[in-house]
Amino acid sequence: MQHSLALSDEFGTVSDRVARLNARYKHHSATSVLELALRERELGRIALVSSFGAESVVLLHMISVMKPDTPVIFIDTEMLFQETIDYQLTLIDRLDLRDVRRIRPRPATLAAHDPDGLLHQSDKDACCELRKTVPLQQALGNFDAWITGRKRFQGATRATLDFFENEDDSRIKINPLAHWAPSDLQDYMLNNRLPRHPLVAQGYPSIGCAPCTSKVKDGEDPRAGRWRGEEKTECGIHFVNGKFVRGPITGEAK
Repeated sequence: MQHSLALSDEFGTVSDRVARLNARYKHHSATSVLELALRERELGRIALVSSFGAESVVLLHMISVMKPDTPVIFIDTEMLFQETIDYQLTLIDRLDLRDVRRIRPRPATLAAHDPDGLLHQSDKDACCELRKTVPLQQALGNFDAWITGRKRFQGATRATLDFFENEDDSRIKINPLAHWAPSDLQDYMLNNRLPRHPLVAQGYPSIGCAPCTSKVKDGEDPRAGRWRGEEKTECGIHFVNGKFVRGPITGEAK
C-alpha cells in the first residue's frame, strides 16, 4: 500500500498515469510497449499473468528475452486440462522463465464452497470467482501493474482495448498485444519456432478449464468453445468500470 501511495505522490493517480501512458505509447508496437513498460518507474512492480493457453507463448517469449526474471502468475484452478499443466512446465524450461508462481484456491475455501468440485455445473460465475478471481486478486496484492494477453479481435467486450487500463483505481493493466491480429500471433510463433499448446491442434483455439471448454468448429469464433451455450464471455478476472466482468458488455465500457 505504501509503495502505491508513493507512486501516486510522484506520478499522479492511476487514472492520470493511464491517460498519460496511452498518449505516450499510442503509436508504438507491441514489443516497444512491453519493453518500455518493464522500465517505466511510474508503473511500479509488474507481473505477467498467464494462462499458459493457446496464445500465451507469445508474451512469455517476449518476457524471456527482455526480462526473464519478471514474475509470472499462473492460476491453477485445479480444473485445468493436464495438457495445460504439462505445457506450462515445458515453457518454463524452454524459455528459462525464472519466477513462475503457480497459485491455487485455498483448500479451506474450496472445502467450504465447492467440496465436490461441481459448483461449475450450477453457478459458473461463482466457480470462476472462487477458483480464479479471488486467488488472482490476492496474488496481485503486491503489484502495481500487470500484463495481460488480451486483444481487440477477441470479441465485442475487447474491441476498444487500449494498451493501458485503469483497474479500479488500484492497479494498471497492460495489454501489449491489444492491436495484434490472429495472423500476427501465428507469424510470431512460427518465426520464433515456439511450441504450441497441444490442444490447439485438437480443435481448441481458446483454452480454459476442462469442464467449461469445448472444441470449436471451422468458421466459429475462436472463443465459442468457452462456456458454450452461456451468455458468459469472461472468467471475471478483468475489471470494467470498477466491477468484475460477468458477461457480455455493451456501451462504452472498456
